[in-house]
Amino acid sequence: MTAPQDERNVLGGPLEPCGTDPMTGFTRNGSCTSGPEDRGSHTVCTVVSAEFLEMQRELGNDLTTPRPEYGFPGLRPGDRWCVVAVRWLQAFQAGVPAGVVLAATNARALQVVPLEALRSQAVDVPDDLSAL
Repeated sequence: MTAPQDERNVLGGPLEPCGTDPMTGFTRNGSCTSGPEDRGSHTVCTVVSAEFLEMQRELGNDLTTPRPEYGFPGLRPGDRWCVVAVRWLQAFQAGVPAGVVLAATNARALQVVPLEALRSQAVDVPDDLSAL
């Protein structure tokens, strides 16, 4: 697994942390780092909404029920979480995407999700607006 400081975000800068309350990331390091072990590509840093969480549950990806055996507290609207790129894209295409923190979204997400889609849901605005 690559260290967070070695990975880039979708804007080309260093990958910033996504969230630590709850602790997110495929390896639960707070960042949307990814590597060969992460088959789902947990690379999109989101701010989840109730609608997004409900759609994920309907798709069989229950993110709200606590799973203490995995150290997972369950998510609530407003939590930041690294989600699987394909799942985020499904929600986007269905009209219920979660907000995206571009600086904390791994560039590997671009293998699945177009940058324009991510930018359209951005909740962080970079200092340099020309990046948008």
